[in-house]
Amino acid sequence: MIDGLLILLLFQFFGEIIVRLTGLPLPASVVGMVLLLLALLLETPFTQRVAPAAGGLIKHISLLIFPLGVGIVLQWDRYQDNALALGVAVVLGTLISLVLVTLMLKVLFRDGGRKGETPHE
Repeated sequence: MIDGLLILLLFQFFGEIIVRLTGLPLPASVVGMVLLLLALLLETPFTQRVAPAAGGLIKHISLLIFPLGVGIVLQWDRYQDNALALGVAVVLGTLISLVLVTLMLKVLFRDGGRKGETPHE
């Protein structure tokens, strides 16, 4: 699992390098994740070692999100002027994400999750 975490950090580092060198207006972690996605799609040899590390991070995602909530609560005086806009953005973003994930899952699992069988028409 340690090697998987190191691979994830390496891709974040590559994203940081690309953002610094090119001046892209994107977070380095997003660029790193796009690079990781490309590596996974190309089925590079090390991609199998990423799965256990990613699973461990996803299992404890609430611990990774908790500091964000604490920061918002502690800095609420900065955000209260835009609280309505932030609330609407969070609610709409969540709803749009749910709809898009549902549609994507329907496309990916249109055969009912049965491998090797032809879908019924």
